[in-house]
This record gives sequence, structure tokens and C-alpha cells, in this order.
Amino acid sequence: MILEGSCHCGAVKFTVDAYAPVPFARCYCSICRKTAGGGGYAINLGAWADTLEVDGKAHLGTHRAVMPNGSRSEARRRFCRECGSALWAFDPRWPELVHPHASAIDTPLPEPPEIVHLMLGSKAGWVDVPEGEGHRHFDEYPDESLDEWHRRHGLLDERKA
Repeated sequence: MILEGSCHCGAVKFTVDAYAPVPFARCYCSICRKTAGGGGYAINLGAWADTLEVDGKAHLGTHRAVMPNGSRSEARRRFCRECGSALWAFDPRWPELVHPHASAIDTPLPEPPEIVHLMLGSKAGWVDVPEGEGHRHFDEYPDESLDEWHRRHGLLDERKA
């Protein structure tokens, strides 16, 4: 699925081919919450890095989060330096992938058949986490990957996956 995205001020616009475009997982870790999560979480999608096309590259900033042990994360979180919008994450350990933030996507996204809430052990106390049917909860990482979740629900774009 081709996705179009942008920052709030419009200085950065991008397109990318997403093999896993359903916004199913909400990450409540302190890094996602503080760098991208207006609702106390961030939602990342799965896309192919070689399809990412960006207008406004001069306005991009990069953040490498400080991990609990004091080291820097390998992941690069890209954002607009003009308005601060979180745009996507990229990790050179998996150079074929890029993870756009659902909040930056302008293309209508599919509605997920269930929501996975992960890293709940790090969530802020003020965050209300939905419960009940269609919601799965994990203190850390879920028991299946982004690909596995999309495949289980018949939503993975198999063209390149």
C-alpha cells in the first residue's frame, strides 16, 4: 500500500510502500511516548526503505534515543526540525525497513481488527489503556512481530514480504 505522509507544517512530505500498513500496535515505552506519543504511545507501521521518497530533506532532524544503560539506540527517529512532527524510524541493523509513524500519514489507513498495547510496564500513570475484546496487553514486547500479526489477519502485503 502506498502511503503519503507529512509533518504538521508541511515542510516535509514523503511517500513509502508499506507492506504492513495497519496501525495495530501502540507502544507505551518512554522513548515513543516522549518523542511521538500524543496519546501516551506511538504507532509505527512497516514499509520498505528503498521506496521512501522525501521532499523537504533539508528540514529533517535525527534523534537517537538514550537507552536505560546510557548507550545510544541504533534506531534513528526522523522528525521535522521546523515543527517537531515525528515522521519515521529507521534502524541500520535492518536496512531494508523503515517504520513510518501512523500519526504522520495522510493516506486513510485500514482499521485494525485488534489493538496490541506493548511496553505497558513503561506507560505513564495518566494514560488510560483500553481493555476488553479486541485489545491485547503486554508489559514488554508482544508474542508476535509486526509481520506475523499482519499475516495472521491476512493483511500482509506479500509482494515483497
